[in-house]
Amino acid sequence: MNEIDLITQQTDNWVKKVIMKYNICPFARREVERGSIRYLVVEQTKVKQVLKALIEECQYLDTHPEHETSLFILPRGFEGFYAYLDLVDMANDELFDNDYEGVYQLAHFHPDYCFEGEPQDSAANFTNRAPYPTLHVIREASMELALASYTDPESIPERNIAFCERKGSDFFVKLLAECMGKS
Repeated sequence: MNEIDLITQQTDNWVKKVIMKYNICPFARREVERGSIRYLVVEQTKVKQVLKALIEECQYLDTHPEHETSLFILPRGFEGFYAYLDLVDMANDELFDNDYEGVYQLAHFHPDYCFEGEPQDSAANFTNRAPYPTLHVIREASMELALASYTDPESIPERNIAFCERKGSDFFVKLLAECMGKS
């Protein structure tokens, strides 16, 4: 298996064994079962190149409705969480500048994700931890439809944090190691 296939597999493991299995995202199961999640491993490490690739991914999604969503995986260059958050801000600006505001939105995940005000080892951070720095490109119209059919969508983050705190950090450290093929 080449490196890109391995990174894709590890991310797919995370989607299925963490996000879907534990209902972190209540909308993931449908897309996993439909096979409509696109996994794109981005090898660029320079911000300008990554932002260009992000807009190209939006353009791809524009013409490929069979892909409901895209996981834009950045295995190198954004290992530092704060540099990654800077990229997230720039990526959101790039969506705005390219008239994609209201068309796509970004969710973001990182192996060292840490919510402001939370200790690094807080289990709550695992709601947004992934094997690699990842931008989740979501179709706004689809998200609006999904949220309209979900009772109390505002409770999803709080429910996820409570679940992670019940399970504890060690549980998720082990689970993410399993997704990476390490036991």
